[in-house]
Formats: sequence, C-alpha cells, structure tokens
Amino acid sequence: MIRVIRHPGPDSNHARGSVLTIGNFDGLHRGHAVLLGQVRDRAQTEGRPTAVLTFEPHPRSVFLPAAEPFRLTPFRVKERELARLGVDLLFIQHFDLGFAAKSAEDFIAEVIVGAIGASHVIVGWDCTFGNRRRGTPDLLRVAGTEQGFSVTVLEPVRDAAATIYSSTHIRELLKAGNPREAATLLGRFWEIDGRVATGDRRGRTIGFPTANLGLDDYIRPAFGVYAVRVCGDGPDDPLDGHTVDGVANLGLRPTVGGLVPRLEAHLFNTDVDLYGRHLRVALVDFIRPERKFAGLDALKAQIAEDAAQARALLANVPPPE
Repeated sequence: MIRVIRHPGPDSNHARGSVLTIGNFDGLHRGHAVLLGQVRDRAQTEGRPTAVLTFEPHPRSVFLPAAEPFRLTPFRVKERELARLGVDLLFIQHFDLGFAAKSAEDFIAEVIVGAIGASHVIVGWDCTFGNRRRGTPDLLRVAGTEQGFSVTVLEPVRDAAATIYSSTHIRELLKAGNPREAATLLGRFWEIDGRVATGDRRGRTIGFPTANLGLDDYIRPAFGVYAVRVCGDGPDDPLDGHTVDGVANLGLRPTVGGLVPRLEAHLFNTDVDLYGRHLRVALVDFIRPERKFAGLDALKAQIAEDAAQARALLANVPPPE
C-alpha cells in the first residue's frame, strides 16, 4: 500500500535509503511506466522502498495561473496510478514561487538528501529541476558522488513508431478528439473522475438520465459526444466493481444554454442512484462534435442515434495493448 508523505523534511517519519525518481508524472503514460519499472526493480533487488517525489500544485499552474486547465491526472488519480505501479513512498513537495527560487544545488542537498535520504536516484534524460531549471542529470550525478547517492539516467522511451512518449502529445490528441490514440500512449483509456453532482435532471425527462461530473482542473478535450466506459471508485462504489458502457456529452450543452463545461454520461442498462458517488468515466471513442439542436425532441432523437453508435463502437473496442 502506498504511503503519502506531504511536505517532506529531515524529521519526516519514513524509511530512508529509498530508490527515488522525480517528476510531475502528468498522465502516467507508458514512458513513465518504464521509468517507474526501473525504480521498482532496483528497489526490490536492493531491498529498499520504491519512492516518487512529485509536486503539488503542478508547477505550470503556479507559473501560469491564468492558463486554461491542462492536467491529465489530478493528484487523486496520480496517487491511485502510482500505487498500481508498485510505488511504496510518495513524497509530495508543495510547489510555490518560493520553492521555485530554490537553487538546484539546494534542492539536492535539502530535499533529495536531507528530507528524503535517497540512496539511488533514477531520472529521465530530460529531467530538470531547481531555479531556472539549472538542475540536469549531469549535475545530479556530480552531486551524488559528493553526497553519497548514485544516479541512473534513462534514455527516451519510444513507441513502435519511434515517437517519444509525451504528456504534451497526449494532450494534443485529446484536444483533437482522438482518445483511441491517446490510450495507446497512456496504456489505458484516459479518464475523467469525480463525484457525481446534481444537475438540472433534464436528461431523465427525455429518457436519458445522466451522471454529471465537473471538469475542474482537467484538460478540456474536444467538446462532443463520446463512447465511454464507466466504473465506480472507492469504498462507496455504486457499480460494485463493474464497468458499464455508456455515451457521454462533454462540453457546454448549447441546446439548453449551458455556460460551464461538464461531462454528462448516460450509462446503458443501469438504474443506480449515482448522486454524490465517485465515478471514473473513460473516453473510449469520439462520435461527433457538440452542436446545438432546434429543441429537446431533436436532441432526444440524436442522443438515441449516438447511443446506438456508442454501443456498436464499444462492442468492438478492446482495451489498449
């Protein structure tokens, strides 16, 4: 079971001597999985904890607070996925402008050595840290020799087409309405998860009740209609561990004058009270862009067509390899 240590310091009560990796890990894609696999394998060989140091809030939101939402994996999702990948210790470093001013040398001495006490650090080839991103793998190696930890630097991890796995590329695919290709890079379907909010209940009146989720800090994928797979999460899982197919609209709902983007998912063959429950909604395939209809009758007819298309798509979509 993963242990979360917030604001690590020299007096933190955790096992020292871990094998550590550092990064934001937004998306936790296949490239990240390879890196984390290296960390886990070395830690198990040496009988040490597998550890990750990450930053909250995401540095980009600190440096660009007015920028549009961009996250692929909010912290709750990140913690869950890191646990699934075998991480023992998750160190959460609070990130603000004060921390951003810390030099690379001080970051190594105070955080990696002083607060965490890592025995070995494994990073990707493009890892940077410290003020003005002066920290590099080469600087880390030199500091490790001086301060008693060893360092491994991984070369870029590429897919079958020799493309480097990249969170930026995954964001581009989602914004282009291509969740299938994004899933091949992630190793799983990309999900929006959250607690079901009470909406206007209009869907129920036209025969298509929906579970409504806010997007919060999530990136805004292409607005439109998606074939989705939905499961519950946590001890109050309303679907009892089952995954349910469905169809969802992601966007502003122009037919009814919506102003705030949200995800409205209609679950097939399911009649469960979902209000207040935590759901994970995976975007499997893009059906069509969002558009405005002349009225609720036209919208209802289109939803029926969308649902039929979603059923057909989902019947033929295996999970990513």
